[in-house]
Amino acid sequence: MKEEEVEKLRGVVRDCVSKHLYSSAIFFADKVAALTGDPADVYMQAQALYLGRHYRRALHLLNSSQIVFRDLRFRFLAAKCLEELKEWDQCLTMLGDAKVDDQGNIDGLKDCIAMHLEKDGEDHEINILSAICFLRGKACEALENRDQARKWYKAAIKLDPFCYEALECLVDNCMLTCEEESSLLSSLHFAEADGWLATFYSCLLKKCDKGNYVECKFDELENEKCDVITSESTLSRTLRNNTDLMTCKAEYYHDCGEYQKCFKLTSTLLERDPFHSKCTSVHIAVVLELGRSNDLYQMACELVKDYPQRALSWFAIGCYYQCIKKYDQARRYFCKATNLDPTFPPAWLGFGNAYAAQEESDQAMAAFRTAARLFPGCHLPKLYIGMEYMRTHNFKLAEQFLIQAKTICPYDPLVYNELGVIAYHTKEYRKAVMWFEKTLSFFPASPSEVWETTLVNHAHSLRKLKRYSEAITFYEKALALSTRSLSTYAGLAYTFHLQDKLEAAIAHYHKALWLKPDDEFCTEMLTKALEDESRELCF
Repeated sequence: MKEEEVEKLRGVVRDCVSKHLYSSAIFFADKVAALTGDPADVYMQAQALYLGRHYRRALHLLNSSQIVFRDLRFRFLAAKCLEELKEWDQCLTMLGDAKVDDQGNIDGLKDCIAMHLEKDGEDHEINILSAICFLRGKACEALENRDQARKWYKAAIKLDPFCYEALECLVDNCMLTCEEESSLLSSLHFAEADGWLATFYSCLLKKCDKGNYVECKFDELENEKCDVITSESTLSRTLRNNTDLMTCKAEYYHDCGEYQKCFKLTSTLLERDPFHSKCTSVHIAVVLELGRSNDLYQMACELVKDYPQRALSWFAIGCYYQCIKKYDQARRYFCKATNLDPTFPPAWLGFGNAYAAQEESDQAMAAFRTAARLFPGCHLPKLYIGMEYMRTHNFKLAEQFLIQAKTICPYDPLVYNELGVIAYHTKEYRKAVMWFEKTLSFFPASPSEVWETTLVNHAHSLRKLKRYSEAITFYEKALALSTRSLSTYAGLAYTFHLQDKLEAAIAHYHKALWLKPDDEFCTEMLTKALEDESRELCF
């Protein structure tokens, strides 16, 4: 057969692959490889078999070739077949011996580098060594060696910043602390033209630590223009309406406690792209925070119908039952989500919180400890363990775990609030004020009701230090966020009482008792305030 006819058959194979006609691709690729015996054609045949899900046959073909350990493409494709077959140990063996340190620097890939020939072309190609490191990471994670997996994912993204999947695994599986994420980002080398990607990655990483910095990065990405040449004209485009970027922004709002903003954005995005999994995950989290049980129920039903094998679907059902306070059912579905995907952080946290809601500390602690082991970059398991110890008045252990949570993520205001609560309970009021001031340093421009508790806690601590005017200021700020808090009215009334401002004290005791008529403290103090006022009138 003439060379022109062989080249035509190669074109047919490529076209069949592009049209997803894999059986046709396999048929013609087999003929081309038989006619030429060229390694490139053998590789094309193996790739067609892989795409057609004939993994054993593709692996046999690759192993039968004489160059599988001399050509990096052959070795990588063979390892991909072993990945699909879940033969993880053999997958690692196929990829060769190599070691990686904590920083993602590799030793032992010299042979691979010698095999790798860069292809010329205008399109950027992902460095195959980066793809190999990513595959090694997946294999290590499947073998439950998460520490090695973390190192290989770091190596993959450092070799080629365009290997987004490696960064996604590091972030979504909570493998890095805030400090480690920042260090990794600063170690990546981007071409000048790829500055937008560096900006995007800085937004993807933990976002509660950067405040205005992150908002500036969002603005930068939304306003950065790119000229796109079409057949008719040159158009300017931006990422302003990009779904991934908007999801990232919604996640930022959620981390900052701006739940209404987050809900509005995720609702809009899911109307545009109802199957965007990351946006769906953020939407479930914010709907649970807002207590919108009907929205949760509808979303959970749709997810289970469309994706019955995904952990996210059953997690959504668990969140619905958590929202309506049916914790037994919530635990059942959170447990199912962890069984489907043991590396899904929200399911473990939901599982523990469902136990904690019924004060079943032992089971809650077990779930949180599992989460802490699986997700070393997530501070929430340590935070929740600390809160459980605090609930049982073991303040010393509670403080230890909260400090560990702060080390992992120094930018979560809830950690500082809980440290302040511990200091308050142990009568270290100056220390409590310091922690609450640190908490309020994260106070957003448009605060939600969740901040009311911290404002009240801070006011209580100031009152204990007899800084009454400052305490009243913070009680009033809390009332601006919520007018239905017994603790706020009671604290404000008592502070006025301590200042002998009896009229104001009595008015606020009445407001507190309107919220809870049988409150013993307010009833007793109201009686005392009325007696004090009557004595003043007598004199």
